[in-house]
Amino acid sequence: MNENIAVLEPAGVWKNFVKLNEVPRPSKKEERVIAFMMEFGRSLNLETIKDSIGNVIIRKPATAGMEDRPMVTLQSHLDMVHQKNADTSFDFDKEGIRMKVAGEWVKAEGTTLGADNGMGVAAIMALLESTDIPHPPLEALFTIDEETGMTGAKGLEKGTLEGEILLNLDTEEDDEIDIGCAGGVDITAQRDYMEEELTDDHEIYQLVVRGLQGGHSGMDIDKGLGNANKIMNRLLAGLTENLEIRINSIHGGGLRNAIPRESKAIIAVPAVKTDQLESRLELISSEITAELTLTEPGLKMESSKVPGPVLVMDRESQEKLLKMISAAHNGVYTMSAAFDGLVESSNNIARITLSEGKLEIGCLTRSSVESVKMVLADSLKSVFELGGCEVSFSGEYPGWTPDPESKILKVLEERYTALFEEQPRVVACHAGLECGIIGNTFPELDMISFGPTIRGAHSPDERVHIGSVKKFWTFLLDILRHIPKK
Repeated sequence: MNENIAVLEPAGVWKNFVKLNEVPRPSKKEERVIAFMMEFGRSLNLETIKDSIGNVIIRKPATAGMEDRPMVTLQSHLDMVHQKNADTSFDFDKEGIRMKVAGEWVKAEGTTLGADNGMGVAAIMALLESTDIPHPPLEALFTIDEETGMTGAKGLEKGTLEGEILLNLDTEEDDEIDIGCAGGVDITAQRDYMEEELTDDHEIYQLVVRGLQGGHSGMDIDKGLGNANKIMNRLLAGLTENLEIRINSIHGGGLRNAIPRESKAIIAVPAVKTDQLESRLELISSEITAELTLTEPGLKMESSKVPGPVLVMDRESQEKLLKMISAAHNGVYTMSAAFDGLVESSNNIARITLSEGKLEIGCLTRSSVESVKMVLADSLKSVFELGGCEVSFSGEYPGWTPDPESKILKVLEERYTALFEEQPRVVACHAGLECGIIGNTFPELDMISFGPTIRGAHSPDERVHIGSVKKFWTFLLDILRHIPKK
Protein backbone atom coordinates (compact mmCIF):
# COMPACT_ATOMS: atom_id res chain seq x y z
CA MET A 1 0.00 0.00 0.00
CA ASN A 2 2.66 2.53 1.06
CA GLU A 3 4.78 1.50 -1.93
CA ASN A 4 2.33 3.40 -4.14
CA ILE A 5 3.08 6.55 -2.14
CA ALA A 6 6.87 6.25 -2.35
CA VAL A 7 6.84 6.51 -6.16
CA LEU A 8 4.90 9.77 -6.31
CA GLU A 9 6.67 12.96 -7.42
CA PRO A 10 8.77 14.58 -6.06
CA ALA A 11 10.22 11.16 -5.29
CA GLY A 12 12.69 12.31 -2.64
CA VAL A 13 9.97 13.92 -0.54
CA TRP A 14 7.45 11.08 -0.77
CA LYS A 15 10.09 8.39 -0.16
CA ASN A 16 11.13 10.09 3.07
CA PHE A 17 7.51 10.67 4.11
CA VAL A 18 6.89 6.93 3.82
CA LYS A 19 9.99 6.16 5.90
CA LEU A 20 9.00 8.71 8.53
CA ASN A 21 5.46 7.33 8.77
CA GLU A 22 6.84 3.87 9.53
CA VAL A 23 8.04 5.28 12.88
CA PRO A 24 5.46 5.77 15.69
CA ARG A 25 5.80 9.41 16.77
CA PRO A 26 3.12 10.56 19.20
CA SER A 27 3.72 13.78 21.09
CA LYS A 28 5.72 13.24 24.30
CA LYS A 29 6.77 9.77 23.07
CA GLU A 30 9.23 10.80 20.37
CA GLU A 31 12.16 8.60 21.43
CA ARG A 32 11.91 6.40 18.32
CA VAL A 33 11.61 9.22 15.82
CA ILE A 34 14.46 11.13 17.50
CA ALA A 35 16.66 8.04 17.12
CA PHE A 36 15.47 7.68 13.51
CA MET A 37 16.44 11.26 12.70
CA MET A 38 19.81 11.03 14.49
CA GLU A 39 20.66 7.93 12.46
CA PHE A 40 19.52 9.67 9.26
CA GLY A 41 21.83 12.64 9.83
CA ARG A 42 24.81 10.50 10.82
CA SER A 43 24.32 8.21 7.81
CA LEU A 44 24.91 11.27 5.61
CA ASN A 45 28.06 12.19 7.56
CA LEU A 46 26.50 15.50 8.50
CA GLU A 47 26.88 17.34 11.80
CA THR A 48 24.02 15.88 13.87
CA ILE A 49 23.10 17.07 17.37
CA LYS A 50 20.39 16.27 19.90
CA ASP A 51 19.87 19.13 22.33
CA SER A 52 19.03 18.79 26.01
CA ILE A 53 15.27 18.54 25.43
CA GLY A 54 15.33 16.20 22.42
CA ASN A 55 15.27 18.48 19.37
CA VAL A 56 17.47 17.25 16.53
CA ILE A 57 19.70 19.67 14.60
CA ILE A 58 21.49 18.66 11.39
CA ARG A 59 23.79 21.02 9.47
CA LYS A 60 24.85 20.76 5.83
CA PRO A 61 27.45 22.99 4.14
CA ALA A 62 26.53 25.14 1.16
CA THR A 63 26.87 23.76 -2.34
CA ALA A 64 29.59 25.16 -4.58
CA GLY A 65 29.06 28.85 -5.35
CA MET A 66 26.54 29.38 -2.53
CA GLU A 67 29.02 29.77 0.34
CA ASP A 68 28.50 33.53 0.48
CA ARG A 69 24.81 33.22 1.43
CA PRO A 70 23.52 33.33 5.02
CA MET A 71 22.71 30.03 6.70
CA VAL A 72 19.04 29.05 6.39
CA THR A 73 17.33 27.18 9.22
CA LEU A 74 14.66 24.79 7.92
CA GLN A 75 12.23 23.91 10.71
CA SER A 76 9.48 21.30 11.16
CA HIS A 77 8.23 19.24 14.10
CA LEU A 78 8.66 15.50 14.46
CA ASP A 79 5.52 14.60 16.43
CA MET A 80 2.05 14.03 15.02
CA VAL A 81 -1.51 13.95 16.36
CA HIS A 82 -2.79 10.42 16.90
CA GLN A 83 -6.52 10.14 16.18
CA LYS A 84 -8.50 7.26 14.70
CA ASN A 85 -12.07 6.39 13.90
CA ALA A 86 -13.86 4.33 16.56
CA ASP A 87 -14.24 1.39 14.16
CA THR A 88 -10.57 1.41 13.10
CA SER A 89 -8.29 -1.19 14.68
CA PHE A 90 -4.86 0.45 14.96
CA ASP A 91 -2.10 0.67 17.58
CA PHE A 92 -0.28 3.99 17.22
CA ASP A 93 2.46 2.85 19.61
CA LYS A 94 3.41 -0.12 17.44
CA GLU A 95 2.22 0.38 13.86
CA GLY A 96 3.29 2.61 11.02
CA ILE A 97 0.66 4.73 9.29
CA ARG A 98 -1.20 2.87 6.51
CA MET A 99 -1.53 5.26 3.56
CA LYS A 100 -3.39 5.26 0.25
CA VAL A 101 -3.92 7.42 -2.82
CA ALA A 102 -7.47 8.77 -2.98
CA GLY A 103 -7.84 10.68 -6.25
CA GLU A 104 -5.66 13.79 -6.03
CA TRP A 105 -4.92 13.22 -2.35
CA VAL A 106 -2.92 10.97 -0.05
CA LYS A 107 -4.68 9.96 3.15
CA ALA A 108 -4.51 7.26 5.83
CA GLU A 109 -6.73 4.24 6.49
CA GLY A 110 -8.99 5.47 9.30
CA THR A 111 -6.30 7.42 11.18
CA THR A 112 -4.53 10.74 11.05
CA LEU A 113 -1.95 10.87 8.26
CA GLY A 114 0.88 12.82 9.87
CA ALA A 115 1.23 15.20 6.92
CA ASP A 116 1.14 17.79 9.71
CA ASN A 117 4.13 18.21 9.94
CA GLY A 118 5.57 15.13 8.27
CA MET A 119 5.57 16.69 4.81
CA GLY A 120 7.83 19.46 6.09
CA VAL A 121 10.13 16.93 7.75
CA ALA A 122 10.27 14.82 4.59
CA ALA A 123 11.12 17.83 2.42
CA ILE A 124 14.00 18.77 4.74
CA MET A 125 15.26 15.17 4.68
CA ALA A 126 15.20 15.21 0.88
CA LEU A 127 17.30 18.39 0.87
CA LEU A 128 19.80 17.01 3.36
CA GLU A 129 20.44 13.86 1.32
CA SER A 130 20.45 15.60 -2.07
CA THR A 131 23.62 15.85 -4.16
CA ASP A 132 22.42 18.01 -7.06
CA ILE A 133 20.30 20.78 -5.49
CA PRO A 134 21.94 24.23 -5.12
CA HIS A 135 21.49 25.67 -1.65
CA PRO A 136 23.13 27.95 0.94
CA PRO A 137 24.40 26.54 4.25
CA LEU A 138 21.49 24.64 5.79
CA GLU A 139 20.53 24.01 9.39
CA ALA A 140 17.67 21.55 9.87
CA LEU A 141 15.77 21.98 13.13
CA PHE A 142 13.44 19.10 13.98
CA THR A 143 11.50 20.00 17.12
CA ILE A 144 9.54 17.70 19.42
CA ASP A 145 6.16 17.93 21.14
CA GLU A 146 4.74 20.72 19.01
CA GLU A 147 1.22 19.35 19.19
CA THR A 148 0.80 19.13 22.97
CA GLY A 149 2.83 21.92 24.48
CA MET A 150 5.55 23.10 22.08
CA THR A 151 8.10 22.06 24.69
CA GLY A 152 10.72 21.45 22.00
CA ALA A 153 10.59 25.04 20.79
CA LYS A 154 10.35 26.31 24.36
CA GLY A 155 13.42 24.31 25.33
CA LEU A 156 15.70 25.69 22.62
CA GLU A 157 18.60 27.40 24.33
CA LYS A 158 20.25 30.63 23.18
CA GLY A 159 23.22 29.91 20.96
CA THR A 160 21.80 26.60 19.71
CA LEU A 161 20.93 27.88 16.24
CA GLU A 162 23.35 29.40 13.74
CA GLY A 163 20.96 30.37 10.94
CA GLU A 164 19.99 33.93 10.04
CA ILE A 165 16.77 33.04 8.16
CA LEU A 166 14.17 30.54 9.38
CA LEU A 167 11.81 28.77 6.99
CA ASN A 168 9.04 27.05 8.97
CA LEU A 169 7.40 24.38 6.75
CA ASP A 170 4.20 23.93 8.78
CA THR A 171 1.58 25.91 6.83
CA GLU A 172 -1.36 24.09 5.21
CA GLU A 173 -2.35 26.17 2.16
CA ASP A 174 0.07 26.21 -0.76
CA ASP A 175 -0.85 29.74 -1.86
CA GLU A 176 -0.25 31.23 1.60
CA ILE A 177 2.82 32.81 3.13
CA ASP A 178 2.39 33.07 6.88
CA ILE A 179 3.97 35.94 8.79
CA GLY A 180 2.14 35.60 12.12
CA CYS A 181 0.15 33.21 14.30
CA ALA A 182 -1.96 32.97 17.44
CA GLY A 183 -0.72 32.22 20.93
CA GLY A 184 -2.51 29.79 23.19
CA VAL A 185 -3.14 28.55 26.71
CA ASP A 186 -4.48 25.24 28.03
CA ILE A 187 -7.32 25.46 30.54
CA THR A 188 -8.05 22.54 32.85
CA ALA A 189 -11.09 22.46 35.14
CA GLN A 190 -11.40 19.71 37.75
CA ARG A 191 -13.73 18.84 40.59
CA ASP A 192 -14.87 15.90 42.68
CA TYR A 193 -18.50 14.94 43.08
CA MET A 194 -20.52 12.50 45.14
CA GLU A 195 -21.77 9.26 43.60
CA GLU A 196 -25.21 8.03 44.56
CA GLU A 197 -27.10 4.78 44.34
CA LEU A 198 -30.46 4.98 42.63
CA THR A 199 -33.42 4.35 44.91
CA ASP A 200 -36.09 4.13 42.22
CA ASP A 201 -36.28 1.69 39.32
CA HIS A 202 -34.14 2.87 36.35
CA GLU A 203 -33.00 1.54 33.00
CA ILE A 204 -29.42 2.17 31.86
CA TYR A 205 -28.60 3.56 28.41
CA GLN A 206 -25.52 4.61 26.47
CA LEU A 207 -25.72 7.79 24.40
CA VAL A 208 -23.25 8.22 21.53
CA VAL A 209 -22.41 11.27 19.44
CA ARG A 210 -20.30 10.28 16.43
CA GLY A 211 -19.65 10.94 12.77
CA LEU A 212 -18.43 14.52 13.18
CA GLN A 213 -15.58 15.69 10.97
CA GLY A 214 -13.36 17.00 13.74
CA GLY A 215 -10.31 18.93 12.62
CA HIS A 216 -7.67 21.40 13.74
CA SER A 217 -8.92 23.51 16.63
CA GLY A 218 -7.16 26.56 15.19
CA MET A 219 -7.30 26.31 11.40
CA ASP A 220 -10.80 24.77 11.30
CA ILE A 221 -12.47 26.58 14.20
CA ASP A 222 -14.26 29.01 11.87
CA LYS A 223 -15.82 26.33 9.65
CA GLY A 224 -18.95 25.86 11.76
CA LEU A 225 -18.06 22.26 12.63
CA GLY A 226 -19.87 20.44 15.42
CA ASN A 227 -18.23 19.92 18.81
CA ALA A 228 -19.14 16.51 20.25
CA ASN A 229 -18.88 17.76 23.84
CA LYS A 230 -21.29 20.64 23.27
CA ILE A 231 -23.71 18.38 21.39
CA MET A 232 -23.63 15.73 24.12
CA ASN A 233 -24.26 18.35 26.77
CA ARG A 234 -27.26 19.59 24.82
CA LEU A 235 -28.67 16.06 24.65
CA LEU A 236 -28.12 15.49 28.36
CA ALA A 237 -29.63 18.83 29.35
CA GLY A 238 -32.71 18.21 27.23
CA LEU A 239 -33.23 14.70 28.57
CA THR A 240 -32.66 15.86 32.14
CA GLU A 241 -35.29 18.56 31.81
CA ASN A 242 -37.95 16.20 30.49
CA LEU A 243 -37.04 12.73 31.75
CA GLU A 244 -35.03 13.46 34.90
CA ILE A 245 -32.14 11.31 33.74
CA ARG A 246 -29.07 10.80 35.92
CA ILE A 247 -25.53 10.74 34.58
CA ASN A 248 -23.11 7.93 35.34
CA SER A 249 -20.18 8.82 33.05
CA ILE A 250 -19.06 10.94 30.08
CA HIS A 251 -16.08 10.44 27.81
CA GLY A 252 -15.84 13.04 25.04
CA GLY A 253 -13.04 14.26 22.81
CA GLY A 254 -9.32 13.88 23.34
CA LEU A 255 -6.47 16.16 22.34
CA ARG A 256 -6.82 19.87 23.02
CA ASN A 257 -5.85 20.88 19.50
CA ALA A 258 -8.45 18.63 17.86
CA ILE A 259 -12.13 19.55 17.58
CA PRO A 260 -13.86 16.62 19.34
CA ARG A 261 -15.57 14.18 16.96
CA GLU A 262 -17.09 11.69 19.40
CA SER A 263 -18.61 11.53 22.87
CA LYS A 264 -20.17 8.72 24.91
CA ALA A 265 -22.28 8.94 28.05
CA ILE A 266 -23.92 6.38 30.33
CA ILE A 267 -27.22 7.55 31.81
CA ALA A 268 -29.97 6.17 34.03
CA VAL A 269 -33.56 6.76 32.89
CA PRO A 270 -36.55 6.32 35.26
CA ALA A 271 -38.26 3.09 34.25
CA VAL A 272 -41.62 4.82 34.03
CA LYS A 273 -40.22 7.24 31.43
CA THR A 274 -38.18 4.96 29.18
CA ASP A 275 -40.95 4.88 26.59
CA GLN A 276 -40.41 8.64 26.15
CA LEU A 277 -36.63 8.41 25.71
CA GLU A 278 -36.50 7.70 21.98
CA SER A 279 -39.10 10.33 21.06
CA ARG A 280 -37.41 13.02 23.16
CA LEU A 281 -33.96 12.09 21.86
CA GLU A 282 -35.25 12.18 18.29
CA LEU A 283 -36.70 15.66 18.82
CA ILE A 284 -33.46 17.11 20.20
CA SER A 285 -31.35 15.27 17.63
CA SER A 286 -33.46 16.51 14.72
CA GLU A 287 -32.94 20.11 15.85
CA ILE A 288 -29.17 19.68 16.06
CA THR A 289 -29.01 17.76 12.76
CA ALA A 290 -30.97 20.51 10.99
CA GLU A 291 -28.57 23.15 12.31
CA LEU A 292 -25.49 21.21 11.14
CA THR A 293 -26.86 19.61 7.99
CA LEU A 294 -24.40 21.39 5.69
CA THR A 295 -21.26 21.19 7.83
CA GLU A 296 -21.75 17.79 9.50
CA PRO A 297 -23.69 15.46 7.15
CA GLY A 298 -22.30 12.38 8.92
CA LEU A 299 -23.48 13.32 12.43
CA LYS A 300 -25.15 10.46 14.36
CA MET A 301 -26.76 10.61 17.80
CA GLU A 302 -27.70 7.16 19.10
CA SER A 303 -28.92 5.39 22.23
CA SER A 304 -28.70 1.76 23.28
CA LYS A 305 -29.65 -0.15 26.41
CA VAL A 306 -26.70 -1.41 28.49
CA PRO A 307 -26.40 -3.48 31.68
CA GLY A 308 -26.91 -1.87 35.10
CA PRO A 309 -27.09 -0.93 37.87
CA VAL A 310 -24.72 2.05 38.01
CA LEU A 311 -23.80 4.80 40.42
CA VAL A 312 -24.74 8.31 39.32
CA MET A 313 -23.55 11.87 39.83
CA ASP A 314 -25.29 13.72 42.67
CA ARG A 315 -28.12 15.98 41.50
CA GLU A 316 -26.53 19.31 42.46
CA SER A 317 -23.25 18.51 40.70
CA GLN A 318 -25.09 17.27 37.62
CA GLU A 319 -27.06 20.50 37.39
CA LYS A 320 -23.88 22.57 37.71
CA LEU A 321 -22.09 20.46 35.09
CA LEU A 322 -24.80 20.89 32.46
CA LYS A 323 -25.06 24.64 33.06
CA MET A 324 -21.27 25.00 33.03
CA ILE A 325 -20.78 23.37 29.65
CA SER A 326 -23.78 25.18 28.23
CA ALA A 327 -22.35 28.56 29.32
CA ALA A 328 -18.69 27.92 28.42
CA HIS A 329 -17.75 29.55 25.13
CA ASN A 330 -16.79 27.25 22.28
CA GLY A 331 -15.69 28.34 18.80
CA VAL A 332 -14.79 31.75 17.39
CA TYR A 333 -14.74 34.52 20.01
CA THR A 334 -13.45 37.53 18.02
CA MET A 335 -12.34 38.21 14.45
CA SER A 336 -9.20 40.17 13.59
CA ALA A 337 -9.49 43.82 12.64
CA ALA A 338 -5.99 43.74 11.12
CA PHE A 339 -6.46 40.79 8.71
CA ASP A 340 -9.72 40.31 6.83
CA GLY A 341 -11.27 36.91 7.53
CA LEU A 342 -8.73 35.92 10.22
CA VAL A 343 -9.98 34.55 13.52
CA GLU A 344 -8.45 36.59 16.31
CA SER A 345 -9.47 34.45 19.30
CA SER A 346 -11.30 31.20 19.96
CA ASN A 347 -11.81 28.37 22.40
CA ASN A 348 -12.10 24.63 21.90
CA ILE A 349 -13.85 22.56 24.60
CA ALA A 350 -11.67 19.64 23.69
CA ARG A 351 -12.17 16.99 26.34
CA ILE A 352 -14.69 16.08 29.03
CA THR A 353 -14.23 13.04 31.25
CA LEU A 354 -16.57 12.19 34.10
CA SER A 355 -16.34 8.93 36.01
CA GLU A 356 -16.10 7.53 39.54
CA GLY A 357 -16.43 10.86 41.33
CA LYS A 358 -13.96 12.81 39.16
CA LEU A 359 -14.71 15.45 36.51
CA GLU A 360 -12.12 17.00 34.20
CA ILE A 361 -12.64 19.50 31.38
CA GLY A 362 -9.83 20.45 28.99
CA CYS A 363 -9.86 23.50 26.70
CA LEU A 364 -7.43 25.24 24.37
CA THR A 365 -7.86 29.01 24.13
CA ARG A 366 -6.10 30.85 21.29
CA SER A 367 -5.64 34.48 20.29
CA SER A 368 -3.26 36.61 18.25
CA VAL A 369 -3.79 39.37 20.85
CA GLU A 370 -2.37 38.43 24.25
CA SER A 371 -4.82 40.51 26.29
CA VAL A 372 -7.83 39.06 24.45
CA LYS A 373 -6.50 35.55 25.00
CA MET A 374 -6.45 36.11 28.74
CA VAL A 375 -9.87 37.84 28.78
CA LEU A 376 -11.39 34.74 27.17
CA ALA A 377 -9.40 32.39 29.40
CA ASP A 378 -10.50 34.28 32.52
CA SER A 379 -14.15 34.19 31.42
CA LEU A 380 -13.95 30.40 31.05
CA LYS A 381 -12.25 30.17 34.41
CA SER A 382 -15.15 32.11 35.96
CA VAL A 383 -17.74 29.80 34.40
CA PHE A 384 -15.96 26.67 35.61
CA GLU A 385 -15.39 28.07 39.10
CA LEU A 386 -19.09 28.88 39.39
CA GLY A 387 -19.62 25.20 38.68
CA GLY A 388 -17.43 24.26 41.63
CA CYS A 389 -14.25 23.45 39.70
CA GLU A 390 -10.64 24.23 40.44
CA VAL A 391 -9.14 25.79 37.31
CA SER A 392 -5.52 25.90 36.16
CA PHE A 393 -3.73 27.42 33.16
CA SER A 394 -0.75 25.66 31.57
CA GLY A 395 1.19 25.21 28.35
CA GLU A 396 0.99 28.90 27.51
CA TYR A 397 2.86 30.02 24.40
CA PRO A 398 3.13 33.41 22.67
CA GLY A 399 1.83 34.47 19.31
CA TRP A 400 4.06 35.49 16.44
CA THR A 401 3.76 39.21 15.65
CA PRO A 402 3.71 39.87 11.87
CA ASP A 403 6.60 41.80 10.33
CA PRO A 404 5.44 43.17 6.97
CA GLU A 405 8.95 44.55 6.34
CA SER A 406 10.64 41.14 6.57
CA LYS A 407 13.41 40.75 3.96
CA ILE A 408 12.74 37.05 3.45
CA LEU A 409 9.05 37.84 2.94
CA LYS A 410 10.02 40.04 -0.02
CA VAL A 411 12.03 37.16 -1.50
CA LEU A 412 9.14 34.72 -1.15
CA GLU A 413 6.61 37.13 -2.64
CA GLU A 414 8.84 37.81 -5.65
CA ARG A 415 9.69 34.14 -6.28
CA TYR A 416 6.12 32.92 -5.85
CA THR A 417 4.87 35.46 -8.40
CA ALA A 418 7.68 34.62 -10.84
CA LEU A 419 7.06 30.87 -10.57
CA PHE A 420 3.27 30.69 -10.49
CA GLU A 421 2.24 33.95 -12.21
CA GLU A 422 -0.06 35.02 -9.37
CA GLN A 423 0.27 36.83 -6.07
CA PRO A 424 0.57 34.73 -2.92
CA ARG A 425 -1.72 35.41 0.02
CA VAL A 426 0.33 36.95 2.82
CA VAL A 427 -1.52 36.06 6.02
CA ALA A 428 -1.36 35.38 9.71
CA CYS A 429 -2.94 32.10 10.85
CA HIS A 430 -5.01 31.10 13.86
CA ALA A 431 -2.97 27.98 14.50
CA GLY A 432 -0.05 27.93 16.90
CA LEU A 433 3.23 27.92 15.01
CA GLU A 434 6.58 27.52 16.75
CA CYS A 435 7.85 30.74 15.18
CA GLY A 436 6.51 32.87 18.05
CA ILE A 437 8.43 30.85 20.64
CA ILE A 438 11.59 30.53 18.57
CA GLY A 439 11.48 34.26 17.79
CA ASN A 440 11.40 35.08 21.50
CA THR A 441 14.67 33.19 22.00
CA PHE A 442 16.26 34.20 18.68
CA PRO A 443 14.88 37.70 17.92
CA GLU A 444 17.48 38.25 15.18
CA LEU A 445 15.95 35.48 13.00
CA ASP A 446 14.02 36.57 9.90
CA MET A 447 11.14 34.06 9.87
CA ILE A 448 8.49 32.92 7.41
CA SER A 449 6.15 29.91 7.14
CA PHE A 450 4.74 28.05 4.12
CA GLY A 451 3.84 24.51 3.08
CA PRO A 452 1.69 22.23 0.90
CA THR A 453 -2.10 22.03 1.02
CA ILE A 454 -3.34 19.80 3.86
CA ARG A 455 -6.98 19.27 4.81
CA GLY A 456 -8.52 17.83 7.97
CA ALA A 457 -5.37 17.97 10.10
CA HIS A 458 -5.75 16.38 13.56
CA SER A 459 -8.60 14.15 12.32
CA PRO A 460 -8.81 10.79 10.51
CA ASP A 461 -9.89 12.76 7.44
CA GLU A 462 -6.42 14.34 7.22
CA ARG A 463 -5.12 14.39 3.64
CA VAL A 464 -2.43 16.11 1.60
CA HIS A 465 -2.83 17.21 -2.02
CA ILE A 466 -0.37 15.40 -4.29
CA GLY A 467 0.03 18.21 -6.82
CA SER A 468 0.46 20.71 -4.01
CA VAL A 469 3.46 18.81 -2.65
CA LYS A 470 5.18 19.20 -6.01
CA LYS A 471 4.33 22.93 -6.03
CA PHE A 472 5.65 23.33 -2.48
CA TRP A 473 8.89 21.50 -3.34
CA THR A 474 9.42 23.62 -6.46
CA PHE A 475 8.87 26.78 -4.41
CA LEU A 476 11.24 25.67 -1.64
CA LEU A 477 14.09 24.87 -4.04
CA ASP A 478 13.62 28.17 -5.85
CA ILE A 479 13.70 30.12 -2.57
CA LEU A 480 16.98 28.47 -1.57
CA ARG A 481 18.53 29.32 -4.95
CA HIS A 482 17.53 32.97 -4.50
CA ILE A 483 18.67 33.60 -0.94
CA PRO A 484 20.48 36.97 -1.21
CA LYS A 485 24.20 37.20 -0.54
CA LYS A 486 25.29 38.34 2.91
